[in-house]
Amino acid sequence: MRFRPISWERLAGELAERVLSRPGTGWVRIAVDGALDTATLADAMVDPLRVNGRRPLRVSTKDFLRPASLRFERGRRDPDVRYRDWLDEGALRREVLEPLAPGGSGEVLPALWDAERDRATRLDRVALPPGAVLIADGELLLGRGLPFDLTVHLAISPAALRRRLPEDQHWALPAFERYEHEVRPGEIADLLVRADDPRHPAVAAVPGGRFAGRAADPVTG
Repeated sequence: MRFRPISWERLAGELAERVLSRPGTGWVRIAVDGALDTATLADAMVDPLRVNGRRPLRVSTKDFLRPASLRFERGRRDPDVRYRDWLDEGALRREVLEPLAPGGSGEVLPALWDAERDRATRLDRVALPPGAVLIADGELLLGRGLPFDLTVHLAISPAALRRRLPEDQHWALPAFERYEHEVRPGEIADLLVRADDPRHPAVAAVPGGRFAGRAADPVTG
């Protein structure tokens, strides 16, 4: 697998080009997965899509966490619970992803739960026209069978993650280590980004992924 240096802005533009080149006018569901920097890339995709006539909708999976009573049932620093149970996977599927499947309603709930206030957001649903693009970012998203159309994984080495993650979050490191070992997100994502240094990301298509087999494409390197 060959990597090439790239900026977040250029990568976002190339991902937008990939979306624009897809045949048909259906909705597109994109996942940006990783322990850090996911919002940086996901946010950068918004403008390139909008200026090309494709309505983007940004969703953070932090707004689809379970209530505190469930997340912290075994304490506030249990890495196994964070790995398995923090995300309300059923709600994300039901409220966001399935409405954008072929034949879906197109009506999406952009946020469900305010984790800081530990209460429902009570937002209205958003009706997305055909061709709109969902850009969801968050951690530990792959390997769950969630129906995304394109997936990007931001890979950070264990040493870099320990260095970059705030010290009060180091208790979660075993969750990310388990994810890498059990799910191997870098092998199942469509696009892999090395992000040890957020100032100098590098990108490669994953063999067998939906970006692979296109050597002439600038995304694949």
